[in-house]
Amino acid sequence: MDNKRISPNRQRKEKIVAKLLEKVNRAKGFVFTSYQGLTHKQLEGLKKAVKGFDADFVATKNSLILKAMEGKVKIEGELKNATATLFLYGDPMMPLKAIAKSIKELSLPSIKFGILDGLQMNGEQLLKLSTLPTRETLLTQLVVGLKSPISGLHRALNWNLQKFVMTLQTISDKKQATIQ
Repeated sequence: MDNKRISPNRQRKEKIVAKLLEKVNRAKGFVFTSYQGLTHKQLEGLKKAVKGFDADFVATKNSLILKAMEGKVKIEGELKNATATLFLYGDPMMPLKAIAKSIKELSLPSIKFGILDGLQMNGEQLLKLSTLPTRETLLTQLVVGLKSPISGLHRALNWNLQKFVMTLQTISDKKQATIQ
């Protein structure tokens, strides 16, 4: 079809769908939220907050997001009313924590549902997930847990050696006292 026959509005929508398609292909998870009631400043603040955690928060028409996800991600249920999509590229915990913090402070946005690792979750499940420690914290706890028995064994063996040396020192001191 000739580009002159395509309306500028349609061209703009096709560009938006192409950008959304890039995000869909790159994302490991999605969270769909209702952002009604957020001011422009609050919405931009939320976008900046999640951007630092390898995620994008995009408010667009439902039909455009559905068009971009068509054939890529299966969405059970419909997107109704104003919907913003959180695209999760890396570890989902910090962006979820940022959304949960916003919900706690502003009571907005509300989470409709999300898709993580191919599993569709409701808003309540995603908020519970946001209360878990981050991946780095969990790895640190694992390392400390694995190191703990070794440290305990080291302390026990070290204590026994110290006790033995102190006993020998006491015996040596007593022998020195009897000799003199």
